[in-house]
Amino acid sequence: MTHRTTTEVMDLFNRAFVEGDPDLLTDLVAEDCVMESVQPAPTGERVEGREACLAWWRALVEDRTSQFEPQEVVVAGDRATILWHYRFGPGDADWVSGVNVMRVCDGLIVEALGFSKTAGEVPLAAESGIEG
Repeated sequence: MTHRTTTEVMDLFNRAFVEGDPDLLTDLVAEDCVMESVQPAPTGERVEGREACLAWWRALVEDRTSQFEPQEVVVAGDRATILWHYRFGPGDADWVSGVNVMRVCDGLIVEALGFSKTAGEVPLAAESGIEG
């Protein structure tokens, strides 16, 4: 059996979100997949197992009030980094930038860690009096 490359898996994963087609995810997720979402801060929600990860991603793909927009994908062996924008409302400021750090094994996603710019105020070191 020929496995998909990491690039092929990431292409299909991103297409699912861009095209709004959750069925593209069906054959991309490993039984032991672990996913960590960007919320709630600071660690995100941890989702374990194929069915749970598929359900979580399917819900996001099917949500017509939001839009996931991949900006850039970088693949290095079994690892991939997806830079993205996530629009969650109609306003000019209703979006956030983020990144997913993915790992693929035998043509299936085994790990997906999500990180994003925070929507709240976080003081920068220069503003908080912390010296480097």
